[in-house]
Amino acid sequence: MFIQTESTPNPATLKFLPGQEVLETGTADFPSPDTAGKSPLASRIFAVDGVSGVFFGTDFITVTKDEALAWEHIKPAVLGAIMEHYQSGKPVIEGAQESAGHAAHEGPDSEIVNQIKQLLDTRVRPAVAQDGGDITFHGFERGVVYLHMQGACAGCPSSTLTLKMGIENLLRHYIPEVTEVRPVAA
Repeated sequence: MFIQTESTPNPATLKFLPGQEVLETGTADFPSPDTAGKSPLASRIFAVDGVSGVFFGTDFITVTKDEALAWEHIKPAVLGAIMEHYQSGKPVIEGAQESAGHAAHEGPDSEIVNQIKQLLDTRVRPAVAQDGGDITFHGFERGVVYLHMQGACAGCPSSTLTLKMGIENLLRHYIPEVTEVRPVAA
């Protein structure tokens, strides 16, 4: 098994490409070791000293490390953990996968929200996935779109710029009712 790695805009995060499917659909975010219980793969990666976050996409694994450690010290152990998992034959996530997706939104703004979600799905999420992360819709209220950042996007130094200059400008261009974009924590 050959696992490729790619850097991300977040220096604390690396993207691992195992060359096979990680998740059938959606994404899964494990921001801390205590959230990894249902995932043998995430649990195995968190067993590596210095790992502070794990995120799965359909064909990639994003791993976030503690700021104090250098990648050259923990990258071999993370590669080993991923390889051991795939050789074990265990599932990536046990039981039914709860796909991370957009929050539901009811009310008079439903048509606007549908447009926002469509733009996020077609224009934003594919680009963000290339950087090892995901952004999901969390809410829309009085012109403000609330988005949740995951994987490499969470804590990335350029995430504010991505939100304000990229996503906010895109949404405002296509949907005049949008006045601002703000990040939210899970």
